[in-house]
Amino acid sequence: MVLITREDALVTFVPIVVYWVASGIYTILSSVEKYRLHPREEENSKNLVSRGQVIRGVILQQAVQATASLILFDTSDAEKSANQSYITVARQFFVAMVVFDTWQFLMHRLMHQNKFLYRTLHARHHLLVVPYAYGAQFNHPLDGLIIESMSAGLAYAISGMSQRAAIVFYSLSVLKAVDDHCGLYIPWNPIHIIFRNNAAYHDVHHQLAGAKYNHAQSFFVIWDQIFGTYMPYRLEKRADGGYGIVMGNKIRHSFLSIFSFRLTRT
Repeated sequence: MVLITREDALVTFVPIVVYWVASGIYTILSSVEKYRLHPREEENSKNLVSRGQVIRGVILQQAVQATASLILFDTSDAEKSANQSYITVARQFFVAMVVFDTWQFLMHRLMHQNKFLYRTLHARHHLLVVPYAYGAQFNHPLDGLIIESMSAGLAYAISGMSQRAAIVFYSLSVLKAVDDHCGLYIPWNPIHIIFRNNAAYHDVHHQLAGAKYNHAQSFFVIWDQIFGTYMPYRLEKRADGGYGIVMGNKIRHSFLSIFSFRLTRT
């Protein structure tokens, strides 16, 4: 019989709590029109699924992922937490970020390239043409396991991080995913300052014209640039408040541009 430890429970459920708390905060902020990437009425006119369906779908996916996490992932490594230096933890986080990003990008891109996988699994997520925060994990459960759960498991295993580090890493990853789907551009938000693939970047991917581009949704944009799926864009203030996204032409950036993380604003 496999016993579920306190650490196992925290690794599994703390990110879920972070998901809903962050979603609640972003939902409140979405009432401020000057931060919105789309007028409020577009949520009703463009989205092909109701908010109630999204909430039920997210709860289902989280239940499936939590069950899989508790059954499949062995995190019985309490001794790993002891006496790790900050440099070691930072290195583990960087490795985890690279592994997490690489797997998610490749699987996400595959879902868009393979018509069967897209139609059967990933199309569910794109019923949200105008994304909002708590729709981040609105996926087919199998899609969520392939893209999200497996990337998390690989990042944990390959990086060698401890349970405590995994709790923080998974929580930050969930927070980033919620932010990517919040449908807001908030100039003072550190995530929007540091990361180029923020809510505006991922919003391009949810639009019909940008669905084949900007697959990267975690920490870096390097894979979009290497694979030629990077879609440049600019933000323009709308007359009625908020921002509008103007897409540019698909271009291949030079390799040196991967070190640019800050969003260019107009």
